[in-house]
Amino acid sequence: MNNAPKINLLTMFQLGLFQMGLGIMSILTLGVLNRIMIDPKLLAVPATIAAGATAMYLFVSPARVWFGQMSDAKKLWGYHRTGYIWTGLSLLAVFVFLAVQVIWQLGASKVDGWTPQSTAWAALLALIFALYGLCLDASSTPFAALLVDVSDEDNRSKLVGIVWSMLMVGIVVGAIVSKKLLEGLTLETLQASVNRLFIIMPVAVVCLGFIGTIGVEKKYSRFASRSILTDRHINLGTAFKILTASRQTGLFFSFLMVMTISLFLQQPILEPYGGEVFHMTVAQGTLLNASWGTGVLLGMSLTGFLVVPRLGKQKTAKLGCWLTACSFGLVIATGFTANPTLLKAAVLLFGIASGVLTNAAVSLMLDLTTAETAGTFLGAWGLAQAVAQALAAVAGGGLLDIGRRLLVTPSLAYGLVFAVSGLGMVLAVVLLNQVNVSQWLTENTPPDKL
Repeated sequence: MNNAPKINLLTMFQLGLFQMGLGIMSILTLGVLNRIMIDPKLLAVPATIAAGATAMYLFVSPARVWFGQMSDAKKLWGYHRTGYIWTGLSLLAVFVFLAVQVIWQLGASKVDGWTPQSTAWAALLALIFALYGLCLDASSTPFAALLVDVSDEDNRSKLVGIVWSMLMVGIVVGAIVSKKLLEGLTLETLQASVNRLFIIMPVAVVCLGFIGTIGVEKKYSRFASRSILTDRHINLGTAFKILTASRQTGLFFSFLMVMTISLFLQQPILEPYGGEVFHMTVAQGTLLNASWGTGVLLGMSLTGFLVVPRLGKQKTAKLGCWLTACSFGLVIATGFTANPTLLKAAVLLFGIASGVLTNAAVSLMLDLTTAETAGTFLGAWGLAQAVAQALAAVAGGGLLDIGRRLLVTPSLAYGLVFAVSGLGMVLAVVLLNQVNVSQWLTENTPPDKL
């Protein structure tokens, strides 16, 4: 018998503070650090190496399966979820600060060209980002499980919507605060200013995580009453079997992989694009993520209330792909003007298109999930998404380096990455056209419910 009270709206927003912190952290790692490393006027680390090192946090994502099982089986500090969340988040702040210190050493070691010492520092940076990723998995996976533990079927979608929106708010807030802390930055003051940023912001993220989860598990968790019936154990083999269980799920997850890779190819190079082509400072460059995050929030809101009810989920997802492809074209076009205002406008439109696409794709994914295997199916989707983002981060940096060798100007080199992203969206539409939701529902609905 479960006597835990129903979670209220205030507690949903409280839990959202944890995701808000992760949004802030993503700006620091994928925005500020990538810009500092890749920008030729700053540390000038090859984009492939910079993106590859930072992407290591995604390549260790299969560890989330182990951390999820650990939080099911063993309590830490007296809790199944909260102890893991707090421990992982605290270590996360330590490793991101260590990563910054290694980046300075990497930049200094390559003043006279790439050397064995530079290679060693790059390898150490990749290792630290892998450890950072393990800490992220150790906190975010039990947090996702906590969302399930404290919610019921009738309020879970509302909880997930609020928490995800808070993630985007974190991205916007992180970009604005980072800009304030990095204003007036010069090459001479770069190290001191960035070190200060990477002390203040991670501490703030840890505080948000503690405030966001304190007391929630103890009061609202239904874990004890559900643990016998719930199976959250997912491994890579299980995930692969789920994703290839039928032609329709295989096609849909192929679409999701292509869509995710295409969407995130730009992630490691967007801020460097603003710096090298538009001559934006590090502080100004962080506002690109604020524009994107604001656009995503607008896109998701418009989609949920206005677009999906009129077009349906599959047509809206196609529309999102086409809009995203067009927005990549606008981002390329602004490069020939070198006008930062036009770039921010194009990135805002890219964010809106991303919001439309993400909302429709996730809604469609839920339609292609049976209630009996929802946890396993969605866990497999999480692994697929993480792998796709990791591949996108490395490929984005690699494409930029190829573009710099083959093309004559920086705007064309960056344009190559955005162009490939746009073509990927077209391929995603081709795959989505082959998905038949009605056929899948017929095949997976028990006879007595038809």
